[in-house]
Order: sequence, then C-alpha cells, then structure tokens
Amino acid sequence: MNSIHLTNLRFFAHHGYHDEEGVTGTNFEVSISISFDAPEKITTLPQTINYVEVYNVIRQTFGRPTKLLETIAHDICENVHMLDSRIRTINITITKLHPPISNFIGSVGVSLIKSY
Repeated sequence: MNSIHLTNLRFFAHHGYHDEEGVTGTNFEVSISISFDAPEKITTLPQTINYVEVYNVIRQTFGRPTKLLETIAHDICENVHMLDSRIRTINITITKLHPPISNFIGSVGVSLIKSY
C-alpha cells in the first residue's frame, strides 16, 4: 500500500456554528493522508494519486461555508474518494487556527479516518 500526503494547507473560510463566524471568517489548516493500492514500483502519474487533483477537491469543498468541521471532513473524504477507486484509507485533520473563544490561546480541530 502506498500513501500520499498534503500537509498544512491553509485556507481562509467562513465555517462555523455561530453566525458571526459565517460573516467574519477565519484561517484553517488541513492535512490529509491517502493510502491506495498501487504497483510495487510507481513510475508514472496514473499509477499514483494526483495530489493536484486532491488539492483542488479540498479547495472546492472547503469553499462552501459549513456549520461543522466534522461535516467538512466527511465531505472532503467522500469527494476525494470519488477521484480514484484504488483509495483505501483517508485520514484528514482540519484545524481552526483562531477559534472565537474568549480568552483562549491555541487552536481546535477535528480528525476523521475513513476506510473504503
């Protein structure tokens, strides 16, 4: 089994449960690992998962305002899986870098592991 990884992708988006988050927006970070079936030695692009296509799916999915990060994580996994039937596992983490929590220093996030 082979894997590709896209790490620390940064997006500004309007996701969040509270109405103000939909208006002001904030910064997010996305990391994803995708395991897939492939020949023992990969020598051509069609033998692997194209990370440019994966990035485009994440960018498009992330561009739609959504209330919960869990929903976004699920939607990204499903949309990425549609790219290639050889995908066996997707592990995604979405981090909200500056959550609107009074007197809070740090970040919050969700992770999802999907097996196919």
